[in-house]
Amino acid sequence: MAEHSSIEWTDATWNPVRGCTKISPGCKHCYAERFAERFRGVKGHPFEQGFDLRLIPDKLSEPLRWKKPQRIFVNSMSDLFHEEVPFEYIERVFEVMNLANQHQYQVLTKRAERLEELSCNLPWAPHIWMGVSVENRDYLWRIDHLRRTPAYVKFLSVEPLLDSLGKIDLRGIDWVIVGGESGPGARRMDPDWVRDLRNQCLESNVAFFFKQWGGFQKKKAGRTLEGRTWDEMPELVTL
Repeated sequence: MAEHSSIEWTDATWNPVRGCTKISPGCKHCYAERFAERFRGVKGHPFEQGFDLRLIPDKLSEPLRWKKPQRIFVNSMSDLFHEEVPFEYIERVFEVMNLANQHQYQVLTKRAERLEELSCNLPWAPHIWMGVSVENRDYLWRIDHLRRTPAYVKFLSVEPLLDSLGKIDLRGIDWVIVGGESGPGARRMDPDWVRDLRNQCLESNVAFFFKQWGGFQKKKAGRTLEGRTWDEMPELVTL
């Protein structure tokens, strides 16, 4: 969607798919849906059809034109493993990621079961990072599906963090992003939940990234935890 991004843990976003459907509590106040629906019916706008799911083949070649190496968040406005995205199209996205291998790609899904189901038939490479969203204890099972994929770098997006996750199994996980919900109706995140995850990452030698406290005025709330920012990134894998 844009060669530059304000998301703290990435440099750019790329959206060969637009739109999605809600499947779990973390979707309730989806920022992407809120943005897209503002433009429903605006003729000629990329989101003229609101947040309805659409494949955008014209966007597939974008990373090939971006010569400067970047971290690219894939489908910030959708979910690549949505059930309505054909496997053949997912393959095309992976083909581009393999061709434009000067970048690191950050793919994130809530559809962990489909991810695992398709993963063995996809051309993984070390610069393609794969993550799942985990917003509360009810969705810890997504981590197991991720763990069973051939992805070289595996990460968790714990945003919005809606409850204490308790003790989690971080075996095979390289990176954890934590953040509070932002915007209208944002649900509260307890600082103790964040500190607990930070401490578990430290104990397990897993890179920890604290994105934001969130709230209606997220910039005012900031992103420091105990007097500092946490911007750790996973180690790059080389073959």
